Amino acid sequence: MDLNIGIIGFGLRSSLRKEVHRPGDGSRISAVCDLSERARREAREFAPEAMITDSLDELLASGVDAVMVLTPDDLHASITIRVLEAGIPVFCEKPLAIDLADADAMLETARRTGSRLYIGHNMRHMPVVTLMRQLILDGRIGDVKAIWVRHFVGNGGDFYFKDWHADRRRTTSLLLQKGAHDIDIIHWLAGAYSERVSAMGELSVYGDIDDRRDRSDERMFDWYSLDNWPPATLTGLHPVVDVEDISQVNMRLAGGILASYQQCHFAPDYWRNYTVIGTEGRIENFGDGSGDEVKLWNRRHNGYTAADETFIVPDVADAGHGGADRLLVAEFLRFVRDGGLTETSPVAAREAVAAGILATQSLRGDGSAIDVPPLDPELIAYFERGQVEEAPVPA
Repeated sequence: MDLNIGIIGFGLRSSLRKEVHRPGDGSRISAVCDLSERARREAREFAPEAMITDSLDELLASGVDAVMVLTPDDLHASITIRVLEAGIPVFCEKPLAIDLADADAMLETARRTGSRLYIGHNMRHMPVVTLMRQLILDGRIGDVKAIWVRHFVGNGGDFYFKDWHADRRRTTSLLLQKGAHDIDIIHWLAGAYSERVSAMGELSVYGDIDDRRDRSDERMFDWYSLDNWPPATLTGLHPVVDVEDISQVNMRLAGGILASYQQCHFAPDYWRNYTVIGTEGRIENFGDGSGDEVKLWNRRHNGYTAADETFIVPDVADAGHGGADRLLVAEFLRFVRDGGLTETSPVAAREAVAAGILATQSLRGDGSAIDVPPLDPELIAYFERGQVEEAPVPA
């Protein structure tokens, strides 16, 4: 029998709808809630049998088996908590929240209510990431000691400075909003969370552009074009632009592992470069899509040399993010049906948000290092058990 899935927020990330709406094959979209008339119209066209509403109460009362929260970031916490309180499993798009207290409240609510919480960190299913992680787990580079990440956000002007992403009231920062993906993967590859962070950043390019426009009735691909170049010539930026377009953070992870993450929203190319260094070698990706390469050096060399081994990033499926979106939705649906452990982690999502939030405080201050507050160990244990309370010991 198909699971009835409710969608809250039928905007850009509703691209997941193709993976969710498979009537007769396990799941279907049965209800959609969005305040935008355009979004509701598009939802009716895509899923004519679904209930379409602008009322969250109506969606929650419609008999959905699970809900996917795909709204802008500043709404994640309040809506997710409402759904959890209603006893309904939740898929919350990343980042978990834009405020650390809200993030912790979401996890606490999930435990108190027993409602299942899943976070959409799709990069944990990206083939380039899973390939690199497997090489690490196989011991090919020894113990991880350092991770360096460069993120060239070639579409940054179109993707993040023409809508709500440019307003720090709705994102905190792009170091959080965009960086939470990579910070989570840094933690995952290292097997450790950030304990201390320091950062710097600037609004170097887009803050000087005076051409602004309210695009609240538009979508990203209404204005996106590779012809929008160079960055300083972009037009129609969001009325509020107060997030940094270039930033970098240094992180000290548990166990003394060091990591760094650099993000630039006016680069000409768009990809992520990961370098992971261990006690017996290093790996680095060149490109992050299907058919690209991950190279391994695990012998001593004099100067630069070709990699000792090269691995090709596999083509998993014809779906978003190198097939990751399909795998992400499939894991969520399995989790709704059966529970159990998942590759994504609410605790890890909180730790990525925490590092991003504290890094933003550092870069908007004097760049000093700030300690990341730890999460309640009992809450960590609850999620590590697969979101079940510990069974009582027989008398």
